[in-house]
Amino acid sequence: MAYMPDGLEGRPQYALKHAVLASISLAFLAFGFFMDGPAAVMRGLLRIVEEPAVLITDYIAVGGIGAAFVNAGLLMLLCAAMLFALRVDIGGISVASVFLVGGFALFGKNLLNVWPVIFGAFLYARVRGEPFAKYVHTALLATSFAPVVTEFLFVVDLPLALRLPLALISGASVGFLIAPVSAGALKLHRGLTLYNVGFSVGILGTVYVSVFKSYGYKAYTRLVWSTGATTPLGLFSAALFVLMIAAALVIDRGAPAKAARIFRYPGTLGSDFIAREGFAQALVNMGLNGLVATAYVLLVGGPLNGPTLGGILAVAGFGAFGKHLKNILPIFAGVIIGGLTKNWNINDPSILFAALFGTSLAPIAGHYGWFWGVVAGFVNSSVVLHCGVLHGGMNLYNTGFSAGIVAAVMVPILDSFKKKERRQAMRSVDPPLDA
Repeated sequence: MAYMPDGLEGRPQYALKHAVLASISLAFLAFGFFMDGPAAVMRGLLRIVEEPAVLITDYIAVGGIGAAFVNAGLLMLLCAAMLFALRVDIGGISVASVFLVGGFALFGKNLLNVWPVIFGAFLYARVRGEPFAKYVHTALLATSFAPVVTEFLFVVDLPLALRLPLALISGASVGFLIAPVSAGALKLHRGLTLYNVGFSVGILGTVYVSVFKSYGYKAYTRLVWSTGATTPLGLFSAALFVLMIAAALVIDRGAPAKAARIFRYPGTLGSDFIAREGFAQALVNMGLNGLVATAYVLLVGGPLNGPTLGGILAVAGFGAFGKHLKNILPIFAGVIIGGLTKNWNINDPSILFAALFGTSLAPIAGHYGWFWGVVAGFVNSSVVLHCGVLHGGMNLYNTGFSAGIVAAVMVPILDSFKKKERRQAMRSVDPPLDA
């Protein structure tokens, strides 16, 4: 991440990157109002704000397509405006953060519940005496805990005088703590999962929900899942990703050929494809990722709805920051193999999440090889089914939490064998001592 010192707003493509990010946000707004009129959108937004937001709550089922997309578009636009106001030069993590906020704004994040978390990260920066721009991406990603704000404001049976401070304190404290916790969590998997903040919020969420339960809070499961919007969402998804590739061609006519260089990177956390290969090349990679992720959902018989489109946007957004076809396809393959051998269907909601959001483990395929990527996807498709109970569905990045656990287990094991192979290779090359 780079925030902009004085005088650097003229850096090449600085304004262009901000304009493209804002345009994508406006596309969501336009589609929302195209699908439903202003009155229906407003009614839907009110229902979205008040509805419990724990996993899985499809905002298309709650408020309609129009309200869900307007909610996503406005949040993306506000996040993009925040980055612009902070003079952040748009890099891979900026794009990934905004896309992740927009994707989850279709099922869990809304115009009300994200702000206490962001404010908490702002307070942390102030206490540290550092610019908020340094922590803004972490703040946006940490909004995965936003359902706790909705839960205390609208769901729990307490007087408003207690619910309001509990909502604000719970959300803000996670935003305040997430930076140091995520720094510590990174040491466990060493950047071999891309959703480090999701893993960290899962850890924090487990602690928080445990405390809540000790005071009588009862966690619950939830599945609000729409199935009737595949055609319009498929058309929107295809148009969005094709237009991203077209925009890349306008910026650089050679972008598609140059984008192939992205496949050389293992995709470990910190792989900023915009900084390393260029904005146009990253747009091509994002568009390809989005099209393939959309095709995957349709091919396995899953619906396009708020949650699955959110997963597709996550795959596309991280196409600027670690994911490409070479390292995500092994994850899909691992989940498909699981579908052939395990006691669930490949198009079950949780398993669709395991495939789409499980691409957080793409760096394992990139770093250790496609076989271990398949193994990671296969293992994570089981682990993800049992992590939600720990944080009570409060962490929207549940698959990011499970992926962090899988990476924390696999990485040291794979490294130990890699070191053994290296030592054996060195012995085979070294001459014998009596030569």
